[in-house]
Amino acid sequence: MDDGPPANDCCSICHGRFKVPCQANCSHWFCGDCIMLVWQHGSAVQACKCPLCRRSITLLVPSQAALRDRNDTEVSEVLVKVQRYNRLFGGETSGLIQRMQDLPFFIRRLFRELMDPQRSLPLVIRARVYIAVILSALYTLSPVDIIPEGILGIVGLLDDALILLLCFLHVAAIYRSVLYFRHGGS
Repeated sequence: MDDGPPANDCCSICHGRFKVPCQANCSHWFCGDCIMLVWQHGSAVQACKCPLCRRSITLLVPSQAALRDRNDTEVSEVLVKVQRYNRLFGGETSGLIQRMQDLPFFIRRLFRELMDPQRSLPLVIRARVYIAVILSALYTLSPVDIIPEGILGIVGLLDDALILLLCFLHVAAIYRSVLYFRHGGS
């Protein structure tokens, strides 16, 4: 299973076929070199904004195909730039709004990685993800609640929704740290 851009898609910057495709934390795909040029022509001291949705790009994840071609000189140069970018901006702590916007990107990628037998997350990371999901599911399904549904009705579901949101945010933060370590961290 390759986690590349859609088959008939093109880079929204150069409008050509993808060369060293990279996915931003907003889920949009770009040529690695194109998005690096956007960043370098803007302020090199802050993360660039996505040309499509204007969200701050704090992490770029190269496709598996690009990583397989890392022995090619051109691809290697682009991957080094992407790694430098990730090192500069991937470890930044972001606000709650940014984390919630990034949630679909990280959860979707994590789910694909958990389901793909060819890719493996470290056992400790898998265990943390499974424990967080199991504990939040147990709390949500258990009759014991901080805000009981039986007394307060629909308002009683707020604590369940909050627990699920916190679980997803925690799991996304764990996976973000894995991606940061793989594609930018030391």
